[in-house]
Amino acid sequence: MKPLAERLRPITLDGYIGQKHLVGPGAVLRRMIESGRISSFILWGPPGVGKTTLAQIIAHTLETPFYTLSAVTSGVKDVRDVIDRARGNRFFQQNSPILFIDEIHRFSKSQQDSLLGAVEQGVVTLIGATTENPSFEVIRPLLSRCAVYVLKSLERDDLLALVDRAIHEDVELRQKQITVSETDALLRYSGGDARKLLNILELVTDNGDDNSPVEITDALVAERLQQNPLAYDKGGEMHYDIISAFIKSIRGSDPDGAIYWLARMIEGGEDPVFIARRLVISASEDIGLANPNALLLANAAFDAVHKIGWPEGRIPLAEATVYLATSPKSNSAYMAVNDAISYVKKTGNQPVPLHLRNAPTSLMEQLGYGKDYKYAHDYEGHFVEQQFLPDGVTERFWHAQQNPAEAKLHERMIQLWGNRYKE
Repeated sequence: MKPLAERLRPITLDGYIGQKHLVGPGAVLRRMIESGRISSFILWGPPGVGKTTLAQIIAHTLETPFYTLSAVTSGVKDVRDVIDRARGNRFFQQNSPILFIDEIHRFSKSQQDSLLGAVEQGVVTLIGATTENPSFEVIRPLLSRCAVYVLKSLERDDLLALVDRAIHEDVELRQKQITVSETDALLRYSGGDARKLLNILELVTDNGDDNSPVEITDALVAERLQQNPLAYDKGGEMHYDIISAFIKSIRGSDPDGAIYWLARMIEGGEDPVFIARRLVISASEDIGLANPNALLLANAAFDAVHKIGWPEGRIPLAEATVYLATSPKSNSAYMAVNDAISYVKKTGNQPVPLHLRNAPTSLMEQLGYGKDYKYAHDYEGHFVEQQFLPDGVTERFWHAQQNPAEAKLHERMIQLWGNRYKE
């Protein structure tokens, strides 16, 4: 018998749960599918949100040959073999065969290079799936030929709908007397991951040969998961919980806690590049201007992991982890950009003041573009006071926080701008 997650995998969009922004009425992927023609794209989102299912639905709906490769187990030869088979099928189909590559972020540069020609020539329509930002892991020539669609963790209503469908429609579960009294633990442990949710549901409703009723409660879920710690997570690690504990330990200036969670990720088989990327983010978000060297060291660790590989890559990761955890903390830059983005969303596209505009043509000069702009380097101290925000905007976005590095920056701003930067 197939696992519950496989038994419930839909084959049409009508049975697909979640991602309404992509497959809801009038949404971009639904329109593409309904038109009968699709172009290459990459699905980016966390595990268990329907990336593979969506690719299979597209192939089924369009009645197109569907080839699957896993970046974990496939090499360049496998890619070329599939492309050769797809080229043979291309003459008998209106649409190009679909090549679905799971975990495309794990493909090497040479593997991705081997795809380029086939995608460019329309031999295959590429659908990639990744849990990592494709901007970092997919080569630019390939990325430029693919749209990127972001999938979100399933929301509470989506997960509850999935539970209801499983209980009432699955060939196995509908034969059991299942009642759902509490759902908090089911939803919490699933973390927005449909596959994990269905694995948990299958685990807690398994009463062996006993046909007695099953009442799903938070206590039952917790008890079953404690007895079967690997049943709902392939690697034995709660991926997002562990990385959350890791980052929060760094943010909380506890190097022992941070190193412990780093060790858990290493032992759990976590992708070292994923860890390195999170360190770079933390260096900017949590340490920031309190110690700008943190970003340099985190980025150096990221590069080192790429250069020296594994297992030695754990050493620069550990060095960066301890350095970030013991560094002074500031999120002033993070807060500043978030506040500025919120302000822009609220106020819209305000015009750039004329003196700040570029004037590459004589007409633009005649219209006043660039007129009265003051070149800072022509003035003492390389500074002259002038307007840099749109007309009427007086908002403050960056606010210095209490650490020695930012205190110096704040004092300099007061010297240059006077009262504007006094808190």
